[in-house]
Amino acid sequence: MRLILTFMLLCGLSFVQAQSSGNTGNTQLAMRPGPNADQDRIAREVRHELVMLPYYSIFDDLEFTVNGDTVTLLGSVTRPTLKSDAENAVKHVEGVNKVNNQIKVLPPSPNDDRIRLEVARAISRQGDLYRYFMGAVGSIHIIVDNGHVTLKGFVDNQGDDTQAKLAANQVPGVFSVTDDLQVTSQKER
Repeated sequence: MRLILTFMLLCGLSFVQAQSSGNTGNTQLAMRPGPNADQDRIAREVRHELVMLPYYSIFDDLEFTVNGDTVTLLGSVTRPTLKSDAENAVKHVEGVNKVNNQIKVLPPSPNDDRIRLEVARAISRQGDLYRYFMGAVGSIHIIVDNGHVTLKGFVDNQGDDTQAKLAANQVPGVFSVTDDLQVTSQKER
């Protein structure tokens, strides 16, 4: 069990899929770039900087928007240092003059930490859902705030979405589960 947890944490880099128009790949970071080429370049570089943050895991959620030379950081993280690291990384991107850091730092809670781990285990043990936690960038985020779980990211089909939500609901101590998972087969239609 410890090996599975260690593997999940090491491979747990994950970002939420972009919802910008024309983005059909599986980029795992929400970015809503503007219509011009400079904003698109800034969005790509910001995404790269955030992907490279060393302590970003499946238990965090980072999103951003680009509006001209201003980048707004959004999401929730478990470590205050990750919030400041994200802002510092984005500040150095060429063309960024202002960073509006609206990332929420989740309150420290041993119970929430337990729920995070148990939800990750429960989901990864459902059929072949472990695949969503593999690779350098996993595709499911598990955000826990005072016992309330939000699942973010992408799955391949509605069955996987349903299995993930049901598994999270079975974990003791979970008050609610918000399913923000997107089904990629439906998105591409």
